[in-house]
Amino acid sequence: MRWRLLAGFYSVILSLATGSPAFADTVIRVGHLPNLTHPQALVGRATGEFEKNAGAKVEWTAFNAGASAMEALLAGELDLAYVGPSPALNVYVRSKGRVLRVVAGAASGGVALVVRKDAGIRNPADLKGKRVAVPGLGNTQDVALRSWLKAKGLDSGVQVMPVKNPEIFTLFRRKELDAAWVPEPWATRLIQEAGGVLFVDERDLWPEGKFPSTLLVVRTDFLVKNRALVKRFVATHIGLTEAIVQKPDEAKRNINAQLTKLMGKPLPAALLDEAFSGIAATYDPIPGALLKAARQAWELKYLPGAQPPDVAPIFDLSLLNEALRERGKPLIAVPATVKR
Repeated sequence: MRWRLLAGFYSVILSLATGSPAFADTVIRVGHLPNLTHPQALVGRATGEFEKNAGAKVEWTAFNAGASAMEALLAGELDLAYVGPSPALNVYVRSKGRVLRVVAGAASGGVALVVRKDAGIRNPADLKGKRVAVPGLGNTQDVALRSWLKAKGLDSGVQVMPVKNPEIFTLFRRKELDAAWVPEPWATRLIQEAGGVLFVDERDLWPEGKFPSTLLVVRTDFLVKNRALVKRFVATHIGLTEAIVQKPDEAKRNINAQLTKLMGKPLPAALLDEAFSGIAATYDPIPGALLKAARQAWELKYLPGAQPPDVAPIFDLSLLNEALRERGKPLIAVPATVKR
């Protein structure tokens, strides 16, 4: 009996050290979008790093919109997802904080308003009467665009059209759209391949140019039941983030290889270089900016309530900070109302 107990103990220790047998029978279902603002998902999917380090099988699903990914998470069909702030906030608030938690950031930047060269748009007022596309109603770019228009006194008179990214590109080239607020690589594609010019780089609208364009979220019940496994996933996410920052050329090769599988063809090297240069891979969810984005969404009536909702508890950065502490890295501060 003693030897069997010891053998079992050392088996667990070995699995923790090697990162495989302990979760060999576990499947993690992860969603993401085929955008450059989801770099860890694209690199990790291309290289298999999550499977290697978490020791579990990963089932990946690419979605055309964050709202679709959140619908799958709500239905229990996803365990983790790389998603923009607005869809995550919407699910969190409408589920009264029950369904998901933000466990890390993924990317900052990589979003822009692009206008057609021949659309006669030289200043914000010229957008009146124009057709401006966003990837989805109530999505992160929609909230950003409408908040910017409101700040410019353009609450009305601009036709905001929710259209999927590939369709935005097609309509833009046909001159059926005048402008679009989109993530990368679509912003650079509109500029280099569809006669667009940069009008607003969203980084210019945020302190120090930092805002969360993509977050890593987890379904709450999966987190409660699988904390050790989620920690492995988050730790791998940190490692991939550092590798993307330190070796961008290698990261771009892996990203393009994965985009080729998902989209049918690779991005031209010059386009990829330009688009990728505006994105900062980060595991910091930039909490202050996310809380501001939540207020913007509430002011636009995308979030319910007579008062701005308290979304600070959406953060559970405990596993992120545990993994950072083990690596000797600075911890990520969380809002004061949230317990570590």
